[in-house]
Amino acid sequence: MSTHLPTTDVRDPASRARTDRMRDALLAAGFTADGLLELLGAPAYAALARSETVPALRATRGDSPLETLVRLFLLQRPVERARAGAALPVADCLADGWLVQDGDEVRAQVDVRPYGGPEGQDWWVVSDLGCAVGGAGGIRGAGQVDRSELVLGVGGASTTLAGITVPTPVGRALDLGTGSGIQALHASRHATHVTATDLNPRALRITSLTLALSGASPAELREGSLFEPVGEERYDLIVSNPPFVISPGARLTYRDGGMGGDDLCRTLVQQAAAHLNDGGYCQLLANWQHVEGEEWTDRLRSWVPRGCDAWVVQREVQDLTQYAELWLRDGGDHRTSPEEYAARYDAWLDEFEARSTRAVGFGWITLRKSGADDPSITVEEWPHPVEQPLGEAVVGHFARQDYLRRTDDAALLAGHFRLAGEVVQEQVGLPGAEDPEHVVLRQNRGMRRATKVDTVGAGFAGVCDGSLPAGRILDAIAQLVGEDPVLLRDRTPEAIRMLVEQGFLEPVGTEG
Repeated sequence: MSTHLPTTDVRDPASRARTDRMRDALLAAGFTADGLLELLGAPAYAALARSETVPALRATRGDSPLETLVRLFLLQRPVERARAGAALPVADCLADGWLVQDGDEVRAQVDVRPYGGPEGQDWWVVSDLGCAVGGAGGIRGAGQVDRSELVLGVGGASTTLAGITVPTPVGRALDLGTGSGIQALHASRHATHVTATDLNPRALRITSLTLALSGASPAELREGSLFEPVGEERYDLIVSNPPFVISPGARLTYRDGGMGGDDLCRTLVQQAAAHLNDGGYCQLLANWQHVEGEEWTDRLRSWVPRGCDAWVVQREVQDLTQYAELWLRDGGDHRTSPEEYAARYDAWLDEFEARSTRAVGFGWITLRKSGADDPSITVEEWPHPVEQPLGEAVVGHFARQDYLRRTDDAALLAGHFRLAGEVVQEQVGLPGAEDPEHVVLRQNRGMRRATKVDTVGAGFAGVCDGSLPAGRILDAIAQLVGEDPVLLRDRTPEAIRMLVEQGFLEPVGTEG
């Protein structure tokens, strides 16, 4: 197969017009996320996301335009030119290199995959052939393209980062390590100017294709590693799905950072503050080592640069063998000889042993440049299901930290609070018992947290509707339970702070 990529030039009206005609054809054929699901059905659609193509092949044996496009761009099967002409402006696609002709047939040069935007936009993400999805299935490669230069499409990590990114309108956004351009595409919705960088020049070219085909504004594309391409420039939002895999060596650019251990993620976090405007956010995915004799929470806290608040959420911890096997499969090493596979597996374990690594964590890191002398740094483990998108929840987390930082206990008791939406109370205890052993408040939105509270905490939360100050509510509870109101006021602020910090209670009025 050829190594050539399609070409689009947003400065050329003729090139823009050809791309627009191709996008119109994709829409007319229903080559969208919803259209695929309807055509393939849920099982075949899910199988395609796992790089399993047989169910989709069986579902596209007809000759409709949508079936033709699925065969061309998702299944990478050659199609008769006449059949392709019923679905696409073939002359345009050949001129720009989306398709190449072999005899009477045409075939795709790249994978073009429908992607549904957060407001129902119909977008398309471009990637190298055989690289639409990474993960345990392993990449298949793209003909003669050097495997180290392959550009992957949208995987679970990509959609996770897009879901947690704060949606606030900003002036300048940076997508660091853009890959196929999915984060730049999301950023184009709410950023006036988007810069996308990557060490791999092929990734920059594919990002331009993703943006152009999706009808998004073009990004400023710069080649280089980490913050090197942007010099001393500053941004309101930095997002990065970096090559965070902790591996021996740097064979695959899209995943291996080329630094030892988790140094690339640490460096990215520590350098981010210098490239953020005041109030700006940096959000990234990362792997980090669990090192013998060191608390992983302390390790991550040490990464946070001065002047930044931080929220670190560990979503998963893998033992070293699971981790090595996952990424060996991802790189296709399970298809090599048993001896070569064993040697590479051994090299991964040698690397971990040399660094005293006992496990690998995965999660999200969000920095906000607050300039605070007493920064809020939350490092927590939360492996439970959450409700995406979480961008608004991220904004809310830091807003609550600001409130708690500036509010002493007296102001807290004078403040008004409202129980957050979709919080339920559960009573846990033995069947038939007169009183519950404990009470649990549970969120059904956002992080979906659950926390134990005592009867006072449950009663306080249940009464909070924003109308009464916290102190007056506590006085009423003290009278009901026969407790000294002064003592109750003294011991309760800590519990109120916890409920505010975790999002169960929302400050209202001028305090919020």
